Amino acid sequence: MGEGEAEKILRIVPEILDMPSPQIWIDYDKEADVLYINFKKPAHADESIMSDDDIIYRYEGKTLVGITILSVRKRLQHQ
Repeated sequence: MGEGEAEKILRIVPEILDMPSPQIWIDYDKEADVLYINFKKPAHADESIMSDDDIIYRYEGKTLVGITILSVRKRLQHQ
């Protein structure tokens, strides 16, 4: 990772600090183009809700424990 990549990460730090959890785990499946964001490890969701824009919100009880974003690269191309 070079300085350019580090600068990109530093730009999103304010948003990361405003996340609902002080700990965040992020995994990207390049082949499936799916981004997994977990606020709890391990995240054992007992309910998942899929939005109209292909985002899956995963809950453990009433607590949001993760978000799964489908077609991430395709979504970014349309912004």
